[in-house]
Amino acid sequence: MQRMMVTLLVAFAIGIVLGKLLLPVLHKLKFGQNIYELAPEAHKKKQGTPTMGGVVIAGAAIAAALLLNDYKASFSKDMLFAMILMALGNLCIGFADDMTKIRHGKNGGLTPKQKMFFQTILALAFSCYCYFHPQIGSSIKVPFLRVEWDLGIFYIPAMMFIIVGTTNSANLLDGLDGLLTSVSMVDFATLAVLCGAASLSGLGVGCAAMCGALMAFLSRNAYPAQMFMGDTGSMFIGGALVAAAMMLRQPLILVLIAFWMLMSSLSDIIQIAYFKKTHGKRIFKMAPIHHHFELCGIHETKIVTMYMVTTIVLCVITLLGVL
Repeated sequence: MQRMMVTLLVAFAIGIVLGKLLLPVLHKLKFGQNIYELAPEAHKKKQGTPTMGGVVIAGAAIAAALLLNDYKASFSKDMLFAMILMALGNLCIGFADDMTKIRHGKNGGLTPKQKMFFQTILALAFSCYCYFHPQIGSSIKVPFLRVEWDLGIFYIPAMMFIIVGTTNSANLLDGLDGLLTSVSMVDFATLAVLCGAASLSGLGVGCAAMCGALMAFLSRNAYPAQMFMGDTGSMFIGGALVAAAMMLRQPLILVLIAFWMLMSSLSDIIQIAYFKKTHGKRIFKMAPIHHHFELCGIHETKIVTMYMVTTIVLCVITLLGVL
């Protein structure tokens, strides 16, 4: 646990420095956010805010984790390296999406088919890695019931679905200043505690590094944001989050700790389905649901606070049900 605390502090310090160094570079390169034309009116003033700040999160988290890792396990079995590679794979997809948006000068990056193709390949590779890993395998733990389910070969498609769903849900949640950053910070702190309890020190170091890096990034990303993480950051976060949960053999806890990510996806799916079914009617004023709350007159800082407090409560419930 002491190693994880040191990792968190190191990641925080590196993140603060990287954020300060990167901000003027992003301004100089004119890597500004292109705001969706149908976004709430309050978002229009955010046009041009530097994006792709996710490299700060990734750089700080990876540097701190590699510095503090104990390197006891072989490379092929080291869960920290697996988590980093999974997160970096998703970061590359997000980076390509962000660069496409910047190059075209509008809020439209990779096509859904392009994203899904690369996400599916990455999800298949990581699911197979976990399936054949001697400490993970095809069994998953069921929180609260204290039992395990052996999914057999069906573990692979089930985990692929969870991976793609989680990474896209993280991407959807990144819609307000500091929203995904603050919620994910709590999630990774929770996962670090679970790793400590499971004696998975390497994985715990990775989760602590993510928490520290997110704390540092929040200083630049909280309202009013000086920097956005972009898909580069949100995809990296989603990949690291689902990787840690899977290697803990606790993917089902994502329903609780990643509740608002799940709600973002569900509200989006419901909105689209209802819109098509009723030929133009909407259930929510705008989806994902945090934009609905915003259009109901709730300031985004209050929405972020509500999401974070809810996440803290759900994470405490998760710890009580798992430990």
